[in-house]
Amino acid sequence: MLSNPVIATTLIFTLIALGEWLSIVTRARIPMLLTAMVGFLILIWTGIFPKDILEKSQFPALGAILIGPAILHMGTMIPFSLLKSQFKAVLIALGGIIVSGILILTIIPLIFDYPTAVAGVGPISGGIIALIITSEKLKELGLTSLVIIPALIVAFQGLMGMPLAMNFMRKYAVKIQEAIDNGTFVPMVSEEETLKEEEKSKKQGPFKSSTTLKLFYIFVGASIGVALGSVTPVHYTLWCLAIGVIGLKIGIFEPKTLEKANSFTITMIGIIFVVIGSMAGVTPSQVLSNLPSIILILVIGTFGIAVGGFLMSKLVKWHPYKGMPVALTALFGFPGDYILCEEVSRSIARNEKEAKAIFDELLAPMLIGGFTTVTVASVVIAGILVQTL
Repeated sequence: MLSNPVIATTLIFTLIALGEWLSIVTRARIPMLLTAMVGFLILIWTGIFPKDILEKSQFPALGAILIGPAILHMGTMIPFSLLKSQFKAVLIALGGIIVSGILILTIIPLIFDYPTAVAGVGPISGGIIALIITSEKLKELGLTSLVIIPALIVAFQGLMGMPLAMNFMRKYAVKIQEAIDNGTFVPMVSEEETLKEEEKSKKQGPFKSSTTLKLFYIFVGASIGVALGSVTPVHYTLWCLAIGVIGLKIGIFEPKTLEKANSFTITMIGIIFVVIGSMAGVTPSQVLSNLPSIILILVIGTFGIAVGGFLMSKLVKWHPYKGMPVALTALFGFPGDYILCEEVSRSIARNEKEAKAIFDELLAPMLIGGFTTVTVASVVIAGILVQTL
């Protein structure tokens, strides 16, 4: 019965729905993604879910296809003028992973060895691509016993990063709320600019009003991004983001383009299936045997990212509650960064207008921070450090 794709998908979807419910009732204190990931692991380890339930579901295959369109959509959520002003988010994100890397490379070799430190640095700075680079080099050198370290760090880093980032984001959202009440709040995205974008999207001919054609244009843009990623050294996710931003600016795409194509929710669910699937191969024995080095790398790495984020926030004159979550995006990236912005704005705001103001204030730096660390910096760091082994 569990081999039926609809039933397998519904069972995993139940974990996501439970996580969403818990997030709502706890006012975003328990992130939805955290519940879904931990619940999935427990059910796999206890044998309640079969190990191949994700393969049976077939839904992660759809999620993998939708990553490009989703990232293009993120580009249409950030006005070009705002994107240009996000250099501070880039500096904060880089500051976090630099401090983290220095601490791991200094402390871990004293307790374990240098290859163990290198196995952890790239993945804790980012995600899947850094994991692949590190794992391939470790296998090439015959250090197969260490391959589990980057895999487990990528699997569990979000469990440390998301609650911590959520805590800081909630505190910053309260500060935004206080500024709104005092009349001192200055939004990053002006209402005039939002109205201008909305007005532009209202002036549509029949070719732009069709939701089928809207979705087609998104896939064409994402396909161009993927193609450019395969023929250039720049990762396809950055191309997709850039195509979204430029497409919004020149009027090819509407603001929040996937929502306008009535496809955003199913896209995010598909991608969450992919994220959950990254933990599918983790076994209890693997966790236990490598636990000391993994815990230490995670603790030192998270501490370093938070400290680096705090110091850079002070340097660029951002409130630490705003800057530290930006640095912590290295531990979870997309879609975690988007989901946290959504959950925090929904749980703290007292009305829809306030929720939008909080969401807009949080989203751009979080997305830019995530792309800086997960998509670019972690790949560079992993690529350089594996050459030192």
